[in-house]
Amino acid sequence: MAHERHHDSHVHDSHVHDSHAHDSAAHDHAHGHQHDYSRAPEKALRFVLVLTAALTLAEAIGGWWAQSLALISDAAHMLTDTAALAIALVAVHLGKRSADAQRTFGYARFEILAAALNAAVLILVAIYIFVVAIGRLRNPEPVQTTMMIVLAAVGLIVNLIAMRVLRAGSEHNLNMKGAYLEVWSDMLGSFGVLVAGAVIALTGWTRIDPIVAVAVSLWVLPRTWTLLKASVHILLEGVPPGIDVAAIETALRDMPGVAGVHDLHVWSVSSGQVLLTAHIERDVAAIASDSETLVAVRGLIAQQFGISHATLQLEHVVCDTAGCVLAEPARHGHPT
Repeated sequence: MAHERHHDSHVHDSHVHDSHAHDSAAHDHAHGHQHDYSRAPEKALRFVLVLTAALTLAEAIGGWWAQSLALISDAAHMLTDTAALAIALVAVHLGKRSADAQRTFGYARFEILAAALNAAVLILVAIYIFVVAIGRLRNPEPVQTTMMIVLAAVGLIVNLIAMRVLRAGSEHNLNMKGAYLEVWSDMLGSFGVLVAGAVIALTGWTRIDPIVAVAVSLWVLPRTWTLLKASVHILLEGVPPGIDVAAIETALRDMPGVAGVHDLHVWSVSSGQVLLTAHIERDVAAIASDSETLVAVRGLIAQQFGISHATLQLEHVVCDTAGCVLAEPARHGHPT
């Protein structure tokens, strides 16, 4: 990582924020947030995994027997979802492990790796289904509708149950959101297969089978792409959504006792776990002490920007090298 922690001879105390300025409320809030992450709904994932695996097997066998591409495509989605849910379950388990000397941030980022992998696999499956569907449109095959309709109805019920179980955890956790999207796509697939089976049974129009398969894949792709982009953004240590680095820099520069700010970095390890590092140039003419200045800075960052995990280094000299400023150029005064 490019988040520097250098210590020059002008630094009053590079760890002063630990011994004097890191108030207990901020400390408890930061670590409490990480603990909340570690209590991800593991039981919910395990329950949904069992349901999905059983339904995958049933749809794969039934799709092959009924010669339904829509049912086979749904089984393919279910297969990737089964693997995705297993990966998500492993990610939750590893994410609860404590940090160690080799991984000082712990294992929380497995959540993001799992979400990115899930999205990538779903995109590949969608492409595969599209290719197979083109062949079926050119050369339609007879479909056994009874098996198709029964399995689609069962799949719809199972996926609705799974969505209800996963919904709460998907709002604040990318790993759970990935699992929820997987199940959501399966629910749509089951509904589409059910409609296709009914149409074929009533009209004999078998081309609706590959059409439904492609429609489900195309519907899922945009949401999958959004999940993939969000995961990659975190892996690249991008600024979390809703965080304005320039606004943070301006607010810090406008504080009494602060002469300047440089090496300001904001990123996240996993969903909702936002971290900030910055070098604060001390105004030596200010009345406030070093500890008071750091307490004030930490409080502003937590209250105005909702970032409780901030690592600050206080300096008594102004940085005069171009490499110090990573955010926008300094803007004195309040923004208009």
